[in-house]
Amino acid sequence: MVNVIVLLEIDPQQIDDFLSLALENAAASRQEPGCLRFEVSRDATQANLFSLSESYRDQAAMEAHYTTPHVAKWRENAPKFVLKRWAAKGEVIG
Repeated sequence: MVNVIVLLEIDPQQIDDFLSLALENAAASRQEPGCLRFEVSRDATQANLFSLSESYRDQAAMEAHYTTPHVAKWRENAPKFVLKRWAAKGEVIG
């Protein structure tokens, strides 16, 4: 299994647009055959800090995810509202 954890600091003026696109992307991603989980979470203390938590069957499933139309739409629009981005991707080891 491969996990992806993404932390996103969102422009406070753009949170509604971000959530619309992020939730659309998450729902479409969960329909992919190799996607085991795709969740969008909001930090309890910083209202414009979000995380994307994803799990894929294997590396090939994760790579297939990045070729989908919904990810292309995400990549095209995310720069409009993402101020900072951190990510960790890799095989689950424990």
